[in-house]
Amino acid sequence: MFYDAVKNDHGLALDPFKALVAPRPIGWISTVSAAGIANLAPYSFFNAFAQDPHYVAFGSGPPKDTLRNIEATGEFAVNLATWDLREQMNLSSAHVATDEFELAKLERAPCRFIKAPRVADSPACLECRLFQIIPLPDDTGTAENHMVIGRVLGVHIADRFVKEGRVDTVAMRPIARLGYSDYITVSEAWRLRRPD
Repeated sequence: MFYDAVKNDHGLALDPFKALVAPRPIGWISTVSAAGIANLAPYSFFNAFAQDPHYVAFGSGPPKDTLRNIEATGEFAVNLATWDLREQMNLSSAHVATDEFELAKLERAPCRFIKAPRVADSPACLECRLFQIIPLPDDTGTAENHMVIGRVLGVHIADRFVKEGRVDTVAMRPIARLGYSDYITVSEAWRLRRPD
């Protein structure tokens, strides 16, 4: 099949786009407002984009607390969403006017370089300073979507997942988003060396 992505005339019951760009790591973003109110929300349009220095980015739809907090404070943290934390991650996706840490019954831990808290039980966290927010307009020029790019300042890794000088990602069992309401758990790794 082929369809015009601008017209989105695929004829299927649900838009297949997200099912094709998959799996997508989940950026479980924690922020704090200028007034000191914590916020936590998962974003499945997320990934790493540079190695030295480290940059990550996530896509945010219509402005929500996460985007407003980052605009106000210039910082955010990315917590690793895992199989063990899947229910709490899902709870934190609710559109509520309350602290998602409390809603999902998650313990906070302090970050070193930023004021936003991190998820204490997450096996890894990236502390980030805002680099840029890029509006992503539609054909009318309206920008309901934004790309948030952050420079990684600090990295937390639970010691139990560092083995023989390497991070054991499989042991962390991170989850990623497929299309629709489908997720996947990292449970196996294999190596493939580059030919050069």
